[in-house]
Amino acid sequence: MSSAAPRPAAPDHLWSVDEHLDDILSTVRPLEPIELRLLEAQGCVLVDDVMVPVTLPPFDNSSMDGYAVRVADVEGAGEEFPAVLEVVGDVAAGAAEPVRVGPGQAARIMTGAPLPPGAEAVVPVEWTDGGLGEGPASGMRARSLAPEGAEGQVRVYRSVEARAHVRDKGGDVRAGDLALAAGTVLGPPQIGLLSAIGHGTVRVRPRPRVVVMSTGSELVQPGEPLGPGQIYDSNSFALTAAARDAGAIAYRVGAVADDADTLRSTIEDQLVRADLMVTTGGVSVGAYDVVKEALSHVADEDEAGGGVDFRKLAMQPGKPQGFGSIGPDHTPLLALPGNPVSSYVSFEMFVRPAIRTLMGLEDVHRPRVRATLRTDAALRSPKGRRQFLRGKYADGEVAPVGGAGSHLIAALAHADALIVLPEDMESAEPGTEVEVVLLG
Repeated sequence: MSSAAPRPAAPDHLWSVDEHLDDILSTVRPLEPIELRLLEAQGCVLVDDVMVPVTLPPFDNSSMDGYAVRVADVEGAGEEFPAVLEVVGDVAAGAAEPVRVGPGQAARIMTGAPLPPGAEAVVPVEWTDGGLGEGPASGMRARSLAPEGAEGQVRVYRSVEARAHVRDKGGDVRAGDLALAAGTVLGPPQIGLLSAIGHGTVRVRPRPRVVVMSTGSELVQPGEPLGPGQIYDSNSFALTAAARDAGAIAYRVGAVADDADTLRSTIEDQLVRADLMVTTGGVSVGAYDVVKEALSHVADEDEAGGGVDFRKLAMQPGKPQGFGSIGPDHTPLLALPGNPVSSYVSFEMFVRPAIRTLMGLEDVHRPRVRATLRTDAALRSPKGRRQFLRGKYADGEVAPVGGAGSHLIAALAHADALIVLPEDMESAEPGTEVEVVLLG
């Protein structure tokens, strides 16, 4: 179960942005932990602290291809008077019983191979003649082509200090160390660490499955020809991409026509693969607002106060919103307005935090900063309790993109921030301090 019942409110209650968000975040619950194989756990949130069971590296090993030597044997070595050492064998990565290096001796060693007994440092092969007697070498010949390279003599042209080019046992992590803390999002480095310390599986909260559905008989799939009065469906693509960017496994459903029965049936079919459902369009006060028509009287099975509540927010763009839970598993549903920018702003303010909550993250919000309007920018907007405008942010300054009154998706595509105007602000002149939500 991922949700509880949303709190009811009077039908004419004007919700603030914070009230609506608080209602969502107090309703949505983190998903139950599961055990996953490492690659399946990528992008998931770690449930428990993971301790290091083995020391890494588990033995002293070479960080270079070269020769394992005793420091005293190469002291003072140079190109004019190289140190000449007897090669007693090869030490390859994975060698279980490496050869011993005695006085006047060297062992040819490969990167990652254990430092053989008696050796104190590694001389890179480029500082030697590679056993060929022809001056500084550029590398080693393949053992299969020149097995004699593991014997004979090698000339060393530079001295080394003790432990040079040696990775120390336990230099990475030691048994008993904290490898990863609970709450960590597992990316490639974390997956690499878990595998390096021997974990084949890990206990995580799974990535939430989010179903995104747009509504409107006027919507056409991109790539198909437009008919009279039709537009391309951009919302479902933008919001599906946004859900994936937030960390979810997102599924896009093709646009649903303005028919309440069809919408209800489609939602019921999609519930089987949804931890969260997001619809866009059909939530305002028009005669064809099908989401509101279809879900206003849908109860949430066995959940007191359940169902979808449609409300008005003190927010522009994005005043009409819907939120609740539906189906036997009380799946949270957020119904967003259909205007592309209203829909995307609503996603950033409400859906993204819900997704991050389902993941089990503690910090679910985008970064917010205070910024001043750039000196060549001004915001003049209709009086509203709260307004979000697209902007470009850099070095403590922000400038609007696309104009204060524009709700065009083209403006959003060039923005990296949302400018939050205070409730009492009708216009903002250059130099005014505003709050900025960073999208990047």
